[in-house]
Amino acid sequence: MTSLAMRHRARTMAQKRAAPAAKAAPRRADRAESDYQIRLAELGEDLRGLKDMQSIEAKIARKAELLPKYDDWAEGVLAAAREAEDKGQMVQSDRILVQTMIWAIDTADEARALPRARCVLRHGMELPSRFERTLGCMIAEEFAETALRAMGSGADHIDTRPLLEIAELTEHEDMPDQARAKLHKAIAIATLRSADVAEAGERSGDGPAGGKKAALEFALRHAHRALALDDKSGVKKLIEQRTREANKLADANND
Repeated sequence: MTSLAMRHRARTMAQKRAAPAAKAAPRRADRAESDYQIRLAELGEDLRGLKDMQSIEAKIARKAELLPKYDDWAEGVLAAAREAEDKGQMVQSDRILVQTMIWAIDTADEARALPRARCVLRHGMELPSRFERTLGCMIAEEFAETALRAMGSGADHIDTRPLLEIAELTEHEDMPDQARAKLHKAIAIATLRSADVAEAGERSGDGPAGGKKAALEFALRHAHRALALDDKSGVKKLIEQRTREANKLADANND
């Protein structure tokens, strides 16, 4: 019961602190702000613990362990954001939501990362001072790098939908061309990996038929966009190889 009560309090305090009304009536938000400061102190301790770890793999595992600890607070902020958006209002920036979004991206936890990224972008929340990139740049680049890292480690399938949503959400965000190129590269490679797996399943009778040509065309559009943004994006060989494959498919369909 105590645990349930604590979780409810975290959601309630987070929602109260983030709400636009808190700006107009700060006295009503005193308790929520006090809870927020306590949570920030806990977050600071966890960040210091991560900083002391040298292994990237271990850091990612630790971030995954820490994320549930802050879920109730994050859910309260997201609830406040939904209510504010219905009224055309903005919520206050929340460092806990932003930091846990960063951890969720790093751990490829899309169920946590995407809702938080939508909220953080929509409400223009602030990044921690240690970040030199803009908010949109950080989100786009981190989503791309997480996907590319997973595929570099041998992942056969990366869902392209989150990457495509991030590309749409950050379309008008200011960022270096190289950062946006990474996102298009990740979309291209993820699309091709999925298409290759589907084709293998089709040949063995385990997967659906068709779709390879469309997937190649879609991936090549994103690969060409990555190359246009950054000629050192590392997609030239991919474009050459997959263009030949697409041409062979087109020739076979014309026979």
